[in-house]
Amino acid sequence: MISEPELVGEDGPGSSSDVVSGFDAEQGPAAGGRRWHGALWGVAGALTASAVWAAAVFGYGLGGDGKPDSRGYRVESDSCAAMELKALSKAVGQPAAEPATALDGIEHPALHRIGCTVTFTAAVLRGPDGEEDSGWATGYQASLTAELHKETDPRPEFEASSTLTEVDGTGVDRVERVPDLGDLAYLLIMEDESMRVRAVEGGAVVTLTLSSWVSPPDIDGGEDGLPDVVDPPEMLAYRGDLISDTRAVMKALKTG
Repeated sequence: MISEPELVGEDGPGSSSDVVSGFDAEQGPAAGGRRWHGALWGVAGALTASAVWAAAVFGYGLGGDGKPDSRGYRVESDSCAAMELKALSKAVGQPAAEPATALDGIEHPALHRIGCTVTFTAAVLRGPDGEEDSGWATGYQASLTAELHKETDPRPEFEASSTLTEVDGTGVDRVERVPDLGDLAYLLIMEDESMRVRAVEGGAVVTLTLSSWVSPPDIDGGEDGLPDVVDPPEMLAYRGDLISDTRAVMKALKTG
């Protein structure tokens, strides 16, 4: 079971440790003005509790009607243009084509969702003895899912998802908190060595995933003729690039 991720950096909204003490209703009022004095304190305590409740509600991104605040996010059919991925392009190679839009998008009064993918240009790996061309090739793919919830607050479900041990049939190796990204964000490192950053801000939930593949060279001798298998580059080396591009995508979804 994945344990609760360790918090890094500043706590997010709604995490204040301040507690409003309850008024002791069993303690009877003293004679004369003490009764009126106690009533005033009771009213003041109720008002303070209401103020704290309101602050917590708005801190979680809810409006006065209980609906999540969009925080300026726009998720529409053309939102894949937000996937510029400058950091990953510099690290793993330029995209082979423009972002492709997935077919499972949603445009509903309660939820807008878009899915996009970008495939990066494949690169030939060096061989075990250092030769420049081993015949093996590696490539990367980034996928984006952006959701804008308009009726219900996505944060409780988002927080619960950080404890999942499996996502889309792939085991979760570990979860790390990403500070200063949205209201709350996590980095999930999967057992297949893919990585995904998930962030929530108001009614918006953004997930950016980086995965890799390795393909053998084309040869005529079958598997027996394959050269030694080459280890792909370490995916964790691109953790910072993935987080940086997630931040840039979220900013673009606000201004796009």
